[in-house]
Amino acid sequence: MSLVWRPYILGQVLPLLLAAGCQHTGPTEAETSRAIEVLVTSDPETLDPRYVTDAVGMRVSRLIHAGLTRLDPESLLPVPYLAQSLVWKDARTLDVTLRKGLEFHSGAPFTADDVVATLAAFASPDVASRHASIVAPIAGVVALAPDLVEITLGRPHATLLSDLELPILRHDQARSPPDTHGALDGLGPFEVAQQTRGSLVLSPAHYGALPEPRHSVVVRTVHDENARALRLYSGRADVVVNAISPTLLPALEGRAGLSIASRPGANLTYLVVRVDRGPLESVRVRRAVSLAVDRTAITANLFSGRAQPADTVLPPGHWVLSSPGDPVTFDPTQARQLLADEPPSALHLTLLTSTDRLRLTVARTIAQELDDVGITLEVIPLELGTLIARLNAGDFDLASLQMPELTEPNTLRVFMHSASVPPMGSNRGRIADPELDRLLDLGDSTPDTPSRARVYADIEARIRQQLFIIPLWHEDQVAVVSDRARTFRPSREGRWLSLADLP
Repeated sequence: MSLVWRPYILGQVLPLLLAAGCQHTGPTEAETSRAIEVLVTSDPETLDPRYVTDAVGMRVSRLIHAGLTRLDPESLLPVPYLAQSLVWKDARTLDVTLRKGLEFHSGAPFTADDVVATLAAFASPDVASRHASIVAPIAGVVALAPDLVEITLGRPHATLLSDLELPILRHDQARSPPDTHGALDGLGPFEVAQQTRGSLVLSPAHYGALPEPRHSVVVRTVHDENARALRLYSGRADVVVNAISPTLLPALEGRAGLSIASRPGANLTYLVVRVDRGPLESVRVRRAVSLAVDRTAITANLFSGRAQPADTVLPPGHWVLSSPGDPVTFDPTQARQLLADEPPSALHLTLLTSTDRLRLTVARTIAQELDDVGITLEVIPLELGTLIARLNAGDFDLASLQMPELTEPNTLRVFMHSASVPPMGSNRGRIADPELDRLLDLGDSTPDTPSRARVYADIEARIRQQLFIIPLWHEDQVAVVSDRARTFRPSREGRWLSLADLP
């Protein structure tokens, strides 16, 4: 199997369009005044920040709503957003002074009562928020003044400032029934003007957390990749983030006023491994799988160089990492040696992946490489819902997954702590390692930043030694943008907040 996946459809269509005189001639006056159009691959499941978990819904909800903090797009450290300042009185008590003059989209003033009601609602069993675990360490929230909140922790918890990125709702709506259509009052730079199947219109908000944007935004769902590319080329769309395959990008860059905006991503693509049964229970077999994957060739060819082989679990440049990790080697000879004592009948494994064309090509390439060292891998492409169900049920050997927003290192607890096996979390590989649990608990409770960095360095070393998951690569955040949206750049975790800053 060749590692080069060619953009055969678009590569044929674009020359025909050019030959037919269909070149885009630049924006007309009507196009200049229209909304900025963002193309996505699927509709958001919900816009309610208490329940949103899908990538599109998360990104859109953060345009509508705002939290006390947000993540710096470069360093990924939490910075004040709705908060004016955040001051630790002691190891378990945080005073938050709120910014003055902010209003919800309805015109209601933003006060400490909204913060108290929202954090209580996220924690309430009656609300049953999907993010209840984030506020679980909080023992109490008190409004000391209209612009001052005191948050008390029940136990030391190092990630509180990052956790306060949770959107704040109006106090009288915080416990309201689930709202999938974005009717909840927000403090973000945009508010929902209209929503239909496949289309969401956001209009600029006046007195929210950011200055009023200059443009409305239309979020349009286009399922087919070639249709997305042609809509960009024709001048009808302005922004597509991580939804054009890397091998198709050269067919668009520099044409019809289009350009590519990218930055290294705060994510990890990896193989989740059932470490509690079968041949993969052996770290020797897991190491053979890792050594058999040629990360450099895959990222160079299938991702056109817009991904970096993963030497660490956390992304390069993360504040935890003082230096890059040792390069992960590609060594099929050593992989075969590690598998020499394994009976061939035991080395028949399954690999779950999505039906996305690029992801399926990557999975089949990995299967070919594992076959070269003696592992027979059955690739099983599944729709997202079925894929998640099988993962949570433990019905797999290997699966290709991504941690899309690996910003706070404590996120690793959700994926690898023994207390996080589904339905309690996303430890789908059934990892149960007392030393890893101890380190993850220590990282969760250590507030001092240099000390936390040392703890997570030990976690990185433990994962590298035992290969509880198999890191593959960190993918760039890549946006195709029109001339109208030329200043747009996705943040490292893929958020779209720079839409609010377009000139």
